[in-house]
Amino acid sequence: MSHFTTIKTQIKDIEALRSACQEMGLSLLQNAEARGYYENKTKGDYVIRLQGPYDIALNKQPDGSFGLTSDLWNGHVEQEVGPGYGKLLQVYAVHKAMREARKRGHLVTRSAHPNGAIKLSISVP
Repeated sequence: MSHFTTIKTQIKDIEALRSACQEMGLSLLQNAEARGYYENKTKGDYVIRLQGPYDIALNKQPDGSFGLTSDLWNGHVEQEVGPGYGKLLQVYAVHKAMREARKRGHLVTRSAHPNGAIKLSISVP
């Protein structure tokens, strides 16, 4: 019996995702298998190797974005990347915005707030 669930996201920039994973202390593997409940596995174009017993598989969707697939049983994934992948998606969005701003020659500063919010300040040199 499979417990894997897929959600559609707007993840399109693998290098920004790689940076986000690195910041969170996670590995991003290419063409790997994600671990799930009771030794179940699912193949991913990319796999985020979590520290707990389960992982997150990313597979390219027809629109070019990547769907996130993982076994959400017992909250293992949620503990590491937040409910609904929230922390992972937040850190990815920060890295994506920073990459795009820098490509355009802008200066970027980042600050974290005690409530978990991240503030980006983008300016023209």
